Amino acid sequence: MSNQTVTELREIASKSAIINGFHVTDFKMFTHLNPLSIQVSIRHQESDKKITIEDCAILSEYIDEAIQNSFVLNQDFTLEISSQGVDEILTENSDFQIFKGFPIEVTYQDLKKNEQQTNGLLLKRSDNDLQINQKGKIQRIPVEDVIQVRLTTPSG
Repeated sequence: MSNQTVTELREIASKSAIINGFHVTDFKMFTHLNPLSIQVSIRHQESDKKITIEDCAILSEYIDEAIQNSFVLNQDFTLEISSQGVDEILTENSDFQIFKGFPIEVTYQDLKKNEQQTNGLLLKRSDNDLQINQKGKIQRIPVEDVIQVRLTTPSG
């Protein structure tokens, strides 16, 4: 399959997503499968909204129809629409419970109100502070000083 065909299909998926309030975050084609498989990851244009199964089902219909009507593909294919996965920014109380023990990067302001970053394993967030494990040592950061908490890979 040519790179131009893949590019055209990605553009078709992106246009359908944008029209319906989403962005395509990833687009993959598996040409070695029979039928060919197209996987599209999406997120809402409104960053605070979570992707639902209904969102995926509805957008799947729109993207499938757009691909069929484009005549770019002349073979059978399967289409899979999914979310981009876990949002790497932790905001909700449930996020901090679910990802206890996971590696995080914390952006916060220090006593002089300068922005700082530190890494460690998430222990917990209480009403007062965020606790992270840094190589066995517990660091407590006042909640009011925390700017952002982001999931990272073990290597950072």
